[in-house]
Amino acid sequence: MPKVCILVHTHSFLDTRIFQKEAKSLKKNGYDVVMIVPRIKGKLFKVNKEPFESELLEKRFTYEGIEIVTYDFETFKPTVEHMHEQIKDPAMLFTNPLVELGLKEKADVYHAHEVGSLFAGVGIKRKLAHAGVSVPLIFDSHDLIPDPFDMNPRLVAMGKLLDDLLKEIDHLITVSPSIKAYYITKQPLLPIDILYNSPPLHAAYKPKITHDKKLTVGYEGHIADKKKGSSDKIFEMTEHAAKEIDEFTFKIIGGVLHHQTLDIPENVKDHIHLTGWVPFEQIAPEMTDIDIGWIDFEDLNHSLNRSYALPNKFFSYLNNGIPVIVNKLHDMEQFIQTHQCGIVLNKQHATGADYAEAVLYLHSNRKVLEQMSANARAVMEKLYSWEQMEKRMLQIYQTLLSKQSPSFYL
Repeated sequence: MPKVCILVHTHSFLDTRIFQKEAKSLKKNGYDVVMIVPRIKGKLFKVNKEPFESELLEKRFTYEGIEIVTYDFETFKPTVEHMHEQIKDPAMLFTNPLVELGLKEKADVYHAHEVGSLFAGVGIKRKLAHAGVSVPLIFDSHDLIPDPFDMNPRLVAMGKLLDDLLKEIDHLITVSPSIKAYYITKQPLLPIDILYNSPPLHAAYKPKITHDKKLTVGYEGHIADKKKGSSDKIFEMTEHAAKEIDEFTFKIIGGVLHHQTLDIPENVKDHIHLTGWVPFEQIAPEMTDIDIGWIDFEDLNHSLNRSYALPNKFFSYLNNGIPVIVNKLHDMEQFIQTHQCGIVLNKQHATGADYAEAVLYLHSNRKVLEQMSANARAVMEKLYSWEQMEKRMLQIYQTLLSKQSPSFYL
C-alpha cells in the first residue's frame, strides 16, 4: 500500500481541499495517508479558526480514517530570508520540525500545500536523496500566492523563494486555468494539472422549482473585509431586492471567523438568514433553498489571484444547480460565459445595488433562471465534480509512483 504524507503549515487540518477531498479520496482508493498538521498555542483549529479546546490533544491520532500527526506552529515559523538561505544551494541539507516528522513517516509521496510546507518538503526530498532514496514531491497551489500584483517587499521576496522551490518539485497541482498558465511561464517543463475546487456531486439534488414571489440569494464562506464577501454589499443588495420581491432572503452559510461578530442593520435583519459555520457534509443540503449564488472580489488592481480564482463556493453553487452572479473576474467570467450558468456584471467594482439589479432581472425572468440552473448542474455532472477531479488526482499519483525505484527505502 503506497504511503502519502501530506504536509500542512497554516491550514486547518479539516481544510475542505486538503482533508475532505484529497486525503479522503486517497484513503478510499487504497493509499495509506498521514497528514502532518500545525497546532496553534497547543490547539488544533477548525476552518473558521475556532480551536478545539478539549479535544484532539494527542500528538498522533486517527480522524475519520486519516492518520493525523501534529506539531506546534510556534516551533516552525521560518522567515522568507531563512528559507531562501537554506535552499539557494541545491546541495545544502537542512532540518526543522516538519522535516523531521516527515522523514519519520517514510512515505512514498510527499504533498505540500503552502510555501512553508513546500520548503519542508524540499528539505525532506534533499535528505532522502543524500541517502540514495528518490521520492516525488507535489506542490498544491490553492491560490496564486504570493500575489504578483502585491508589491509588498516581503511578498516579492517570497515570490523569488517560490521560484527556486519550484525547481525541486516533481508535480504541481493548482485550481484554475489562468493560475496554471502563470506557473507554466515559471517552469515550462514542470508537469502541471488542475484539480478544481469541486465538491462531490450532491446525490440528493433535485431540479429547482422557482416561486414567482419568493427568491433566495446565497453566499457560502467567510464574510470578510471589503476585498471579498463584503457585508456592506450584502446589506445593500438585500435592501434593494427586498423592496421589489415579496419574500426575499439573503442566506449566509458560514459567516465571520471565530471571535468576530456580524452586525446586521435593523432595516434588513428580517431578510438575512445566517446559518453559521456548518460541517462540510451539510453545505449541499443547506443550499437546497438558494436560487442564486453570489461572489464578489474587490481591489483587483492589486490582486491577480482574485481575478484568476475559481473558489470552493463557486462550485458549491453549481453543484446544487445554483446560477452565480459575479463581478468581472477573469476565470469565473470565462467559465460562466462558456457554460451559461450565471451573470457576470461588466464591472470590476460592483455595488450592492448593481448586484440587486442582476438579482431582480433573474427574478423577473424565471425561464432564464431555470435554464441557468439546469446548465449549472449539468456541467458539474459531466465535467467538474470531485468524482472527476479524483480521477485526475489518482492518475497523477499513479504516474509519479510508476517512476519510483523498486529499491525504495531498502
